[in-house]
Amino acid sequence: MRDVRLLTTLLALTLVTPAHAEEPHVTCTAQRTGTRVLVRPEARAFIDAELDRLLRLGLAGRLEVGLVLLRRRPAWFDARLAEQHLTEVLRFDESTGRYELSGRPLSEGPAALQLERAALELESPPAPDAVLEVELDVRLQVVTRASLGRMASWLTQSETRSAVTENLLRTVADDLQRRARARCRVQPGPPSPPGRGSG
Repeated sequence: MRDVRLLTTLLALTLVTPAHAEEPHVTCTAQRTGTRVLVRPEARAFIDAELDRLLRLGLAGRLEVGLVLLRRRPAWFDARLAEQHLTEVLRFDESTGRYELSGRPLSEGPAALQLERAALELESPPAPDAVLEVELDVRLQVVTRASLGRMASWLTQSETRSAVTENLLRTVADDLQRRARARCRVQPGPPSPPGRGSG
């Protein structure tokens, strides 16, 4: 009976997402100057009605951002040149009625998450004909399996959980996460100004 009670409570956390809901997607722009590639990533449509409700109840969302700088190689695997992983925290500030991403207010609300800019460093300047791309992977999770597990222990007043409960916790946690990937072409930056005395 405890599993049935837990199932009812956990299912109350989630709502059926409408079929016409916009899928989460990410975009980025990348510009290279010398051996430095500056990336501006953005995530859109990551917060649906159920996640918005949980965030407004006081939960926090964890955004895991992965950036990989690649050199295209025709008819072969792309070469990985550099990578970076970032974590940002999404919260709803009840006092201001606004969303914040790692402490930065979001002017457009949760519809557009302007992620922290990142810089990827190359070991040496690429060949003039090299085609570089940045692969962006963003995952948002509001409720983790661990936090659901703590709630389950509190509901059942027990530290032990059955296989059914474990599978339920995993399913609900997976359902409350959003993920999207994209690639963007690295554009050359403005040429460096000529040095003093050149002419």
